[in-house]
Parts: sequence; structure tokens; C-alpha cells
Amino acid sequence: MSITRVRLFRDTYVDSVVQLAGTRAMRAVDGVEWATAAMATPANLDTLTEQGFNPQDWSGGSSNDLVIAVRASAEEVAGEAEEAGRASIFDSRGAGGKSGDSSGTEQSPRTLRDALDRAPDSNIAVVSVPGDYAALEAHKALSAGLDVLLFSDNVSLAAEVALKQRAERLGRLVMGPGAGTAMLGGTCLGFANVTTPGPVAVVAAAGTGAQEAMSLLDRWGVGVSHVIGLGGRDLSSDVGGLMARSALRALAHDERTEVVLLVSKPPSPEVVRAVLPAAGGDKLVIAALLGLPCGMEVPDGVTVADTLESGVIATLAALGRQPPNPAVGLRERVAAAIAELPEQRRLIRGLFSGGTLCYESLVILSRYLPGHLGPVYSNTPLDSAFGLPAPAGSHTCLDLGEEEYTKGRPHPMIDPEARIALLREQGTDPDVAVVILDVVLGYGAHDDPAGELAPVCAEITANGGPVIVVYVLGTEADPQGFDAQRQAFIDAGCVVTETAARASLAAAAIVSRDPELSQTQL
Repeated sequence: MSITRVRLFRDTYVDSVVQLAGTRAMRAVDGVEWATAAMATPANLDTLTEQGFNPQDWSGGSSNDLVIAVRASAEEVAGEAEEAGRASIFDSRGAGGKSGDSSGTEQSPRTLRDALDRAPDSNIAVVSVPGDYAALEAHKALSAGLDVLLFSDNVSLAAEVALKQRAERLGRLVMGPGAGTAMLGGTCLGFANVTTPGPVAVVAAAGTGAQEAMSLLDRWGVGVSHVIGLGGRDLSSDVGGLMARSALRALAHDERTEVVLLVSKPPSPEVVRAVLPAAGGDKLVIAALLGLPCGMEVPDGVTVADTLESGVIATLAALGRQPPNPAVGLRERVAAAIAELPEQRRLIRGLFSGGTLCYESLVILSRYLPGHLGPVYSNTPLDSAFGLPAPAGSHTCLDLGEEEYTKGRPHPMIDPEARIALLREQGTDPDVAVVILDVVLGYGAHDDPAGELAPVCAEITANGGPVIVVYVLGTEADPQGFDAQRQAFIDAGCVVTETAARASLAAAAIVSRDPELSQTQL
């Protein structure tokens, strides 16, 4: 019989990254069946009820309260897990973490003003609070003369527009909402990779798109001056590129930046055309616009690409650098995979942790598998584990970082548990030819994703399952160790590629039984 334990910390807010770290610490304890650290919002409490916890255990809880819940095989395991979660969360805050107890060596600041009193020279605020409060806190930061990284999501469109209009008037940046990645003057914020200084600035309305761009630039010998995240809606017709324009104007006067790489999932063509001139005539601009139809007219000095790989290669060419060939050796690896693949295996399953990489995969697969790509939605569940079947006979790519999949679960970049369950299920499907996995390294990500995922990949390949194509997004300086992570997947029998785009092209080549397709220039 399972043991459940719930602990409520009243008037205790911690941001989503800290919540997820606490969840991961609890789930790492042997004997834990399920655990979470989350704010006591109605949706999160509903998840606890669905998981078999007693609502009486959080009676009177509100969205301002933190809840820790554990289901384990024994009482002592539940206690150990609770303590692991409490330590992970509260040790990072410098507080004792007892419900109703504010003891500790030094309390975390509870307001923006408290934080500024402690660090009066600060010039940027990172806002990560529930969406209902995020816009107000961002406005407070602007009033204090700060730029803002708005990590929070669930901010209304109207609130975003009002914030960005005000920031533009004040000459400030509001990066977000939902901006998970930034790197300003060498300082990483949110989920970011460790890069060397260099002449390229990345401006991105796409989180893992920014990470892919900065990582490829670093690995291919061109450093990065800044990464400015915009939030996914900035280049839409509703927001009008307010912060993209401000970012490009600022970079036009930045002596460290020679080339600007603009990255976005499908933007409004009209907005892009209006925004691009803000870069000024002295900076070259490369625009990697995923899913945008070719042939869009752009100002002189602007080059348009439609994948992240081709955008980075165009950036290197603009600097007079010889781009590498990301397809070296891939034909042989694809041919070997095809030779061992049973004829009935014809389908692709993409299990992505990065939303931009998922979307890029859909773009590439639809281009190179015309007539064979069934109805695909990045937020359509594959299997009964999430309640809905996949469309019969279709290739399917899932963004497992979407809210549908992270309800009551950590983000797959932080904890691969949910993705492992799907990987095992797809690994036994006799119709699946290829499973695509992206593995994101860097600050904020799991400290050893290959240690969790590679053994499962080895198990699947050893049992005659589908080919597993893996792309590891990261740099040599990332804390997880880029080469070691890649090698673990190679040793597990996976096809490991040089770019995210190349992973999808390799998958298309495998299901088409055409190794030459993997060499296509994107």
C-alpha cells in the first residue's frame, strides 16, 4: 500500500524553476512513486486529487501557498523525499522553510524594493511569478528604471502590449512573457548555454531557437555578444514587434555586435518587414524565420533563412567564415540504420523538449515527406497515456514542454521521466521507424540527461525497436559536458546529428529509405 504525504507552506511563493528542482529532488529518492512541488493553484490541486491525494491535506490552501506532495512505498521513504524537496527549495532561498517560520540566516527579499535595497546597482529584473501578478511586477520594475526578463507565462495579450508600449517609451526592454532564455553581456538568464564572446547577437521570439543558435555559433567558432529573448508573440500582428524593434535599435549601437541573427517561429510577414530596418545600415541581419513562405521582400543587407541551421550558416558566411558541413558522416550512419530496419516500420515520432525545435521538425518533415505527412499537431497526444490516440498512419511531433504535458509534471528539459515513458511505449510500436529526441544542455537543464535517456535508448535498439535519432543542443562549456552527453547516445546505438534540423532530415531519410536525403542542403 502506498503512503502519501502533503506539506503546505503558507504565503510561500517560489518560481517555477525552483519548484521543478524540488520535484526532481523528491523523485530521485528510491521508492518514490510520484511527487511534486507546486503552487497550490486550483489546477495543481486538481492534479493532486487525480493522483490520489486527500483534499483535506491542503484545506484552505491558495495560489500564494507552496505545496509539497509525495506518494511513496513506505513512510520513511516519504519522509526522506519530503526533506529532499524542502532542502532543494529552501536552501536555494536562504530560508529555513518551516511552515509559518521565517527563521533563517538571511531571508530572501519579498518585494522588488527589498531586492533593490540589497542590490542598488541592478539594471535588470527577472520576473517569475504567477501570470495574474506578472504584469504588475514588470511595471514596477520599469518604474524602477530596470529592463525586464518576464519569465512568467499566462500573461494576457493586452497586458503584454501595454507593457511593451510603455517599455518602448521609456527606452527599456521587456523580454517576454514566457522568455526563458537570455544572455546579456556574458550573463546567462533562465535556460541558456555557455558561449564565448563574439560578434553575433541573437534576437529570438523562440526559446530553444535562441539556444540552438547560440550553441551552433559557439561550436562552429563564432562567439556571441548577446541573446535577447522577446517572447513568442512579439513578432505577431497583435504585438507588432515592439521589443524586436527596440532590441535591434539597441544592437545597432553596440560595438561588440557585427551581425544580428533574428530567430522566430512563424512571424507576421508585415511585422518582420516593418521591424528589420530598425537594425540600421551598419549591421548585417540574418533572419531565420521558421515556417515563413519564401520570397518575402526584405531590406538590403538582410538575408532570410527558413531553418535554424541555415540561419547560422548564413551568419558565418556573412562574417567571411567557412561554414562547416553538418552532414559529414551522416549518410553512412543513416544507411546502416536503414539496412537493419524492417520494411513495415514507416512512421516518425518526434518527442521534443524544445517547442521551437519541434516546430522546425514539422517544417522539415512536411517539406521532405510530401504526401506522407498526416495531420500533425505539436500538442496532440500520441497515446493512451495522455488520453488520445495519434492519427492513424501519420508522423507525429510533440512539444512535451507544452502545458498539456507538464500539468503535474516537471518540464522535460529538467526531468525526463514523462518522455522516458513515451519513449518506451513508442519503442514497442511495430510501425514506428524513427524516434527523434532533442536533448537540451545548459543552465537550468537536467544535470545528466544522457544518464537517464541513453540506457532506455540502448534497451530499445537492443530489442530491435525503431531507430533513435538524437540531437544534443549545447556547448563544450555547458556544465553537463557536451562531448560526454553525445558519446553516451552514440554508445547506446543512436544516430547522433550535428544540428536539430539535421536530425529531422535524417529521420526523413530513414523512413524514405534514401540515405542521400540526409545530405540535402537546407
